[in-house]
Amino acid sequence: MNNLVDSSAWLEYFVDGSNAKYFAKAVEDEKSLIVPAIVIYEVFKKILLEKDENTALKIVAHMKLGKVIELEMDLAMLAARLSVENKLAMADSVILATARRHNAIIWTMDNDFEKIPEAKYFKKQ
Repeated sequence: MNNLVDSSAWLEYFVDGSNAKYFAKAVEDEKSLIVPAIVIYEVFKKILLEKDENTALKIVAHMKLGKVIELEMDLAMLAARLSVENKLAMADSVILATARRHNAIIWTMDNDFEKIPEAKYFKKQ
């Protein structure tokens, strides 16, 4: 089983938030960590907005220790189907499609994943 840490969980981990402990094992197990490129986009953008580019680049370097999954055509089409079926936004549907394609657990604080069987959802404290 692989681990997919979504954007909310990465950000919580990097700021050592109250839920960071739930995501540490998944983040630090680089052999089973998969990282959708869209998650890199979301985290990089958030850090650029709140900190600076140098900090954002350091965080992305850490994320790239896992296996980065690009959005190719078949994965995009699966994501679109999952978006319609589950009423998910684009990024969330890409994350879910990536998790299903790579047999991964989604580690998240995003309540859109609360009822998704592949997700380990932790409510924001």
